Amino acid sequence: MVLKSLLFFGILLFGISNVTYAQFGFSHEIGAIAGPVAFQSDYGERYDLSTNAGNTGYGIGLIHYLNFSYEAECNCYTPETYFNDHFKLRSELSYNKTELDHFGQWVEGKSSLGKEQLLAMHGTTTVTNIGMQLEFFPWSIRDFTAKIQSWGPFISLGGQFSFYNAKAYSTMGPLGTPLTTFPKYLVPSDGRPYGFSTESGSVWSVVTSVGTRYKLAPLSDLMVDLRLQYYFSNWVDGLSPNPDLYKENKANDWLVWFNVGYIYYLQ
Repeated sequence: MVLKSLLFFGILLFGISNVTYAQFGFSHEIGAIAGPVAFQSDYGERYDLSTNAGNTGYGIGLIHYLNFSYEAECNCYTPETYFNDHFKLRSELSYNKTELDHFGQWVEGKSSLGKEQLLAMHGTTTVTNIGMQLEFFPWSIRDFTAKIQSWGPFISLGGQFSFYNAKAYSTMGPLGTPLTTFPKYLVPSDGRPYGFSTESGSVWSVVTSVGTRYKLAPLSDLMVDLRLQYYFSNWVDGLSPNPDLYKENKANDWLVWFNVGYIYYLQ
């Protein structure tokens, strides 16, 4: 239901953007992105290579750009200013899903009840995001647009509002008992009875990325983009051991997303 509502809101947002900004002479670009996501959470050992490689998922998204350097109505450039020639405003509706498991030294070596509990504990989180980023192009946008096979590197910064659905479970049985649950997750945390939760919620996040465009044709680009997204919550993954007792788990959740996209210029 949340995903359907966000899709409707995203379509409405992009539609309003087209109608509203068209009267100011801006042009528009639309596109799609997809790629692998590495979710950094309380599952696994932080900074461990096996954790980073194992807790990966995928992300997809729809994007819309306001291009300030070109006016579609007259098929001409806008008055030349530094902002018009080096910035674009990006709106986005995206979705990512990650399966989560425990990796690292705490589940390796000689078997014990604690290691068995961690190995049997699994999670999944799905996150739907909607928001905006301001992209900065160090090189001229006009020069990039005019030349086929040119490159247009960029960096960006923005914010998103996200809806998440997190689940935590164990193959040993229901979580919440000493037989199935690692001790740190049995301790109350942030008003919840345990350090784990199966819940849905909403959260703000900040997004920054670095990438580049490649000019395929006069009206189409390829894009690669490496993104860091930081959530202002530690519950997006469904785990949050009491931060007063377990300092190693007090950091909020975040992810890295490498995506490839295709962008089409509307006229």
